Amino acid sequence: MLNIRELTLRYGPKEIFNNISTIIHPRDRIALVGANGSGKSTLLKILIGEAEYDGGHFEKPDYFTIGYLPQDGISAKGRTLYEEVESAFDDVLSLQSKIDEASEEMYNFEDTASEEYFELLDTIGALEQQLEDHEPEKMKSRIERILLGLGFKKEHLNRDVGEYSGGWQMRIALAKLILKNPSLLLLDEPTNHLDIISQHWLENYLRHYQGALCIISHDRAFLDAVTDRTIELKFGALHSYAGNYSFYVTQSADRIAQQRKAYETQQKEITRQKEFINRFRSNQKKASMVQSRIKALDKIEVIKVEREEKKMFFRFPNPPVSSQKVVDLHNIYKSYGDIKVFNDFTLHIDRGDRIAIVGVNGAGKSTLARILAGIEPIQSGVRDVGLNTVIAYFAQQQAEELDPNNSVLAEVENSAQGNPEANPRGALGALLFSGDEALKDIRVLSGGERNRVALAKMLMKPANCIVLDEPTNHLDIKSKEVLQDAIKLFDGTVILVSHDRAFLDPVVNKVLEVRPDGSRLLSCNVSEYIKRIEKEAEENGTKLS
Repeated sequence: MLNIRELTLRYGPKEIFNNISTIIHPRDRIALVGANGSGKSTLLKILIGEAEYDGGHFEKPDYFTIGYLPQDGISAKGRTLYEEVESAFDDVLSLQSKIDEASEEMYNFEDTASEEYFELLDTIGALEQQLEDHEPEKMKSRIERILLGLGFKKEHLNRDVGEYSGGWQMRIALAKLILKNPSLLLLDEPTNHLDIISQHWLENYLRHYQGALCIISHDRAFLDAVTDRTIELKFGALHSYAGNYSFYVTQSADRIAQQRKAYETQQKEITRQKEFINRFRSNQKKASMVQSRIKALDKIEVIKVEREEKKMFFRFPNPPVSSQKVVDLHNIYKSYGDIKVFNDFTLHIDRGDRIAIVGVNGAGKSTLARILAGIEPIQSGVRDVGLNTVIAYFAQQQAEELDPNNSVLAEVENSAQGNPEANPRGALGALLFSGDEALKDIRVLSGGERNRVALAKMLMKPANCIVLDEPTNHLDIKSKEVLQDAIKLFDGTVILVSHDRAFLDPVVNKVLEVRPDGSRLLSCNVSEYIKRIEKEAEENGTKLS
């Protein structure tokens, strides 16, 4: 059990935490939510001692362990994949001493019917399960099961970890972390580097995790599947809800609605009392009543209505009319040196198609998006663009490719050249860059702010086919929903590379599965696609999770 008491933190004039308190219990599954900049990642770093705070303190037993997965910045080298992940078991010997310590504390409990006593029993059980799982005959199979679940191949177990890219390095770190089985897992955007299949595996794994979880994620479907408690950070305050993200959305709206209703009722009563006071202020017979009501008004604690966070507004320009055929690919061959990505690949895209491109990492999803957008060369085959097809492309790295020396406004104005109807200021204002915010240099922006600038650039020229490669990276859930609404209202063709099924499901009508050995186009959304491949795996005698 981790007890957070009266935590305070300020960054200059901005209040991040204002005496926030909460308790994390041994089996909690917590979604930590809030707008970008609300302090979510900072709170996780404080809990592991990597960030400072102004006041408050924490209480936890010595046997209570915490494991932390940051968003990025992890790398390893010098060992094979298997050796690196096996190092997660280096502290196995300390487990028995933790069990002994917790058992001694349990025997000293006077109230064996208390919640704390049963939580301690759960903790001891989890520690004993960890010790049992660390038996040598089980270690190898557990390591392989988790690595395969996260998308690694068995033949790569002896590969040097230094050869893996940043996204795969994060998967290695995640594998080590869940093998350690800490009392509390702190996961900051754990699905960022996972494809849909690996994410599905992780969901099922975390559902059965024996310890507590605290997860930051902008993937609503993932949070709904894994968590059963939601902690919201908002304007320095902490609000706790006894349910998953969808439950929190409903309850939070109800709480604010009740708050507004109570405020309005109170204001009416205050107005009524003031009218009485003003009417009878000079009436000697009612002087005592007037004074009594004045004193009562002075004692009233005025209800404060919670401020609403700013919400961006996003709409794509009306698309020019296109032909029925948007883009056709015929017998495409694409390789990078000796690495073959596509061989004899064919795809037909019609007007109005809304396609989610899915597949394991490395299958060529982003490469295909660039080929469709016309910016990636091919070795052979034909890319045939329909009459009047105008394509707008959002690259996965586009936010990182902005000119750091430009202001936000200058960056967007450069994209508007040749389109006199474009409104850079208007687009930026809708995306929360109003006034002086639009004059900030790109170099000082956060990841989410850079993404919004990249989206603003897409609004500068009308298109009838939009190709979006991971457009939701760094966007919080509410901003994702705004982008989702814009795609729903867009009267054109949409091609999306994303692993966020809550984002994809309402906006796509087809799923293009890209595999190293081929591809197929299915008429369904992503959730239906997952059910389909689960059924296929079961029929083939294999499992996805």
